[in-house]
Amino acid sequence: MSTRIPLYRALFGEQEKTLLQSADFKVSAWAYPSGVLALSLENSRGRLVVLPYQGQMIWSAVFDGCDLTMTNLFDQPRPSPTVIGTYGCFMFHSGLLRNGCPAPADDHALHGEMPCAPMDTAWLEIDDGWLRLGGEYEYAQGFGDRYRARPSVTLRSGSGLFDIAMDVTNLAGKPMDLMYMAHMNYAYVDGGRFVEPLDMESLRLRSSVPDHVKPTPAWSAYMAQLAVYPEQLTQLDQPALYDPEIVFFFDGVGTDALGQAHFLLDHPGGEAFYTRYRPEQFSHAARWILHNPDQQVAAFVLPSTCEPEGYNAEKAKGNVRTLAAGASAAFSVTTGYLSVRERQALLG
Repeated sequence: MSTRIPLYRALFGEQEKTLLQSADFKVSAWAYPSGVLALSLENSRGRLVVLPYQGQMIWSAVFDGCDLTMTNLFDQPRPSPTVIGTYGCFMFHSGLLRNGCPAPADDHALHGEMPCAPMDTAWLEIDDGWLRLGGEYEYAQGFGDRYRARPSVTLRSGSGLFDIAMDVTNLAGKPMDLMYMAHMNYAYVDGGRFVEPLDMESLRLRSSVPDHVKPTPAWSAYMAQLAVYPEQLTQLDQPALYDPEIVFFFDGVGTDALGQAHFLLDHPGGEAFYTRYRPEQFSHAARWILHNPDQQVAAFVLPSTCEPEGYNAEKAKGNVRTLAAGASAAFSVTTGYLSVRERQALLG
């Protein structure tokens, strides 16, 4: 039987404070100078810094001394109603009513309302071999939608992998739109190599150009090549061509006998970043690559219920899910860092 420990905002002060310590885990709490409240979940391999009351965003992840988080402009998380005001985290929950880059005809914020949602409650759970941070947020608009979101992150003893989950329930008396992406902003790895399911149908370059992307002649020429031969970009070896960003979509992702899809970003030294998920939960997936002086990211897989091209585009494609009144949907990914030995064992 796990032990559940409720969290309160009064626990978070200017000085980092230990809330829980065991043989396998340590949890600490503090407030950044910006005022954002933070919690660290630590095991023997590393630690996650999570923002329990700001969308339960994972601000940073470090395991075996390797920083998994994108290079960004922010030295600390900032209080912001939208993700663009604090875009430096390892992971955020993108959605849930709207998702992706809004087109001119869209009226939603970049990646929707959930990334920086003001969480209503947060708690810790601990049991033999695992530690979890959970939270709950109720969204409600007069004459509009109402849902309950319950994100969580679970760390295991002695592991560089962790589970990220999102459960959403439609509390309204009418159906709601559902668009969700587990947006994991992994660090750029020089010479890193992408590994994805061998029986995948195709890798497809995004053809649209969002407003925040400003093409250059060299980038446009490279995009023309990748549109025809997307398999050319299997290794991160031409950073000058990854500015502006490059986005791919995956079609027909294959799974193992357990229904899991496996993606990796292999490091030249033999380590790897790793993600697995169930395509039955996430019918779509994307890859995002960017390298410039301010931001460097290799989001090697972003599992999603839709493509990230904004509400109207995804509605027209038939990619916006409908959640019936009173119905729930659950999503989960396992992600993190593999040592050389762990990466080799995965090959076996």
